[in-house]
Amino acid sequence: RFSEPDPNFHVYLAFGQSNMEGYGQIESQDTANVPERFKMMAAVDFPSKGRIKGNWYTAVPPLCKENNGLSPCDYFGRELVENLPDVTVGIINVAVGGSSIDLFDEDKVDAYVNSGPDWLKNAAKVYGNHPYKVLVEMGKKAQQDGVIKGFLLHQGENNAGDKNWPNNVKKIYQSLCKDLGLKEEETPILVGEVVDKSVGGMYGYHNDVIATIPNVIPNGHVVSAKMLQSRGDNLHFSSASYREFGKRYAQVMLGILGK
Repeated sequence: RFSEPDPNFHVYLAFGQSNMEGYGQIESQDTANVPERFKMMAAVDFPSKGRIKGNWYTAVPPLCKENNGLSPCDYFGRELVENLPDVTVGIINVAVGGSSIDLFDEDKVDAYVNSGPDWLKNAAKVYGNHPYKVLVEMGKKAQQDGVIKGFLLHQGENNAGDKNWPNNVKKIYQSLCKDLGLKEEETPILVGEVVDKSVGGMYGYHNDVIATIPNVIPNGHVVSAKMLQSRGDNLHFSSASYREFGKRYAQVMLGILGK
């Protein structure tokens, strides 16, 4: 008899564009003392790190692809394990910088990639042109070991100001729940704000759209990026901001878990 999935192994699926991939400079404080109870499943091979797609590793950054940086996932996981002493946390991060939400919509992805620029075609190729399918494939694999507790999204810069964006997110969220056998009322999606206008964020106006997520997805939750500085490009967060942002995602999740 195979061992049952461990109810104390909490898995989160993360997706989005470059801020979810991780653009923060990885510093020594980020690679030292990563808790053993914080794992990442490689969604692609990381040849230079010896990581193989579909396997679990201690969550030393980068977590998305081998050339990415610090992302909100890093300190999300650390903050959770610090507050949940009996729980192991696993992250699966599938993200493509510069991409529209359409990249994760199975009805739109082919047309979106085919009509896109070469950089997009190359970025999508890493996931066999179907990042959504990779997310589901890895999610099903993870369900053999643990329990999917929610989704983390950071995306929107590419779709800034699009009033239909929350409905597009909802469609993908509902598809993920269906394909992974999850109940929506038990499976939150945490949606992070983009770099805010108050600190010069060039797409900060999209936060007004992100604010409507809970109206469209009953189990949708907004994670504030208030006062989180960019790395100087008014688009990507600084390393310090990624650390704080990850903790904010975790605090929202801890609230949902009643901790």
